[in-house]
Amino acid sequence: MLVYAALSPHPPLLIPEIGGTNLGKVEKIVDSMKKIADDIKGADPETIVFFTPHGNVFSDCLSALSMPELKGDFAAFGCRNVNFKVENDLTLLKKVAVQAKDEGIDFILIDEETAARNRLNARLDHGILVPMYYLKKAGLDDVAILAISIGYLPFLKLYKFGKIVEKAAADLGRRVAIVASGDMSHRLKEEGPYSYHPDGPEFDRMIKEHMEKGEVEALLKIPNDIRENAGECGYRSLVMMLGSLDGRDFQIKHLEYAGPFGVGYLTAGLLPGNQGISYLNKMENDEKKKMGEIRKNESLPVRWARMVLESYITEQKIPELPAEMKTLEKQKAAAFVSLKKYGSLRGCIGTILPAHENLALEIAYNAISAGTRDPRFLPVEKEELKDLVYSVDVLEKPEPCTKDDLDPKNYGVIVSKGSRRGLLLPDLEGVDTVEEQLSIALQKAGIRPDEDYQIERFKVTRYT
Repeated sequence: MLVYAALSPHPPLLIPEIGGTNLGKVEKIVDSMKKIADDIKGADPETIVFFTPHGNVFSDCLSALSMPELKGDFAAFGCRNVNFKVENDLTLLKKVAVQAKDEGIDFILIDEETAARNRLNARLDHGILVPMYYLKKAGLDDVAILAISIGYLPFLKLYKFGKIVEKAAADLGRRVAIVASGDMSHRLKEEGPYSYHPDGPEFDRMIKEHMEKGEVEALLKIPNDIRENAGECGYRSLVMMLGSLDGRDFQIKHLEYAGPFGVGYLTAGLLPGNQGISYLNKMENDEKKKMGEIRKNESLPVRWARMVLESYITEQKIPELPAEMKTLEKQKAAAFVSLKKYGSLRGCIGTILPAHENLALEIAYNAISAGTRDPRFLPVEKEELKDLVYSVDVLEKPEPCTKDDLDPKNYGVIVSKGSRRGLLLPDLEGVDTVEEQLSIALQKAGIRPDEDYQIERFKVTRYT
């Protein structure tokens, strides 16, 4: 029941009432968006599903607005007289939510009360409003929508979610069109919104060429470093849209590209065809293989931490220490256990000085605490265990030092003032300077930078 799919840029300057004379610099983009809107109208969808990167975006889930009526305008861009009020397809939304839950994808629905209580956006964002402007101009006035925000989930889950939307529509016999909203690189020029990076134009070139040729697998394998350096906002929307087309070929229409203001704009209409290649099974098998390799190569401390947490979550007990891990009972040291899920921290608890009679117990109790007692996170659930990646840091004894003695790659830091104390492990992603390391540690301790505080440093042995 997927009748059309489209990739759409969303700069508000594409709205004539906002862009004014700037529209002349993106004339081909505007013309393409009009043609895509006409195509969608001709495909006669009952619902248009939007994937947007500018709604309520979370690191660990996808979300959607769930009010019966959805509203939005361009007041934030100085244009109050362009506004929209559309029906939300709640039947399809609930079907998608059920199927997402069945597939283990976290998907939350945001109503007025939830939005107000958590200071979330209850209105349509410009990622939806810009393409909607052209859809309304094409005469699509009585079509319901879904307003779904991307999330920073693994690309496999985003791709699978797109497939879930397509399947939910098919189960309901609902004709749907999908609009993946997103701009390309924001780093095409020094005078753009971000400083120039050579991976900006390279990312846009790769996306454009792969789209022209319909090379889905190549699109899904864009290197992460190029994508991140490009400063894009449309890739996750694109992955979700491609997932909705999994198993079908498609024809590319109205593909245009422009980047006159330092941001890349790419439009493309995708007309679904007959049976094609499915990449979902391959992606799932690749992910299982990757996790299998991680488990196969776990160090003894990490394997023990995982065994303990899995046993505690599933059976509420600590397992016996295997014979091959008895060396852990011969050591006594402080340790931190860290959990990551999809590359993001899921829990981290440890001790600055040894709290137990041996390292095995130190790791065991800290593994349980990292999974169930880290105040920053909800306790780990049984269904999450298969997705967790562990590391164990065994600490050497801290030593007093000065700021000049610190090195965030080689030393962890402890700051203290009276009973207040904050610790930061060494060699953490995104912590590259002593200033950054101290700032985070002081925040954790609740110590102001201008207070007189003590500094200690320590080395660790990190096990993965």
